[in-house]
Amino acid sequence: MTTNGESKFSYLLTGLALGAIGGLVAAILARKETREALREGSGKSLDFLNQQAGKLRETADVIVQQGKKLIACSGSDSVDHSTEAKRQTYQEDKREHLGG
Repeated sequence: MTTNGESKFSYLLTGLALGAIGGLVAAILARKETREALREGSGKSLDFLNQQAGKLRETADVIVQQGKKLIACSGSDSVDHSTEAKRQTYQEDKREHLGG
């Protein structure tokens, strides 16, 4: 026959075993849910980053086009100014050296 102390010990071992098994099952299920939540979150993050990158590309293209227009406009003006300055310098040198 078993004594009262021995039956309590067997209940304790049974409870610990069931608790351990339940804990392992819960950990496995939670791990799967955690992985799924992380995948879902990372997918959303990647979509957001791709949208932001697209906006930045569009903005950069606009800035580049405006820069090209600005350089084209000021480039022709600087060529005109440079040509005009050279012409004036030539005429002044001509007057000084030739007396004209």
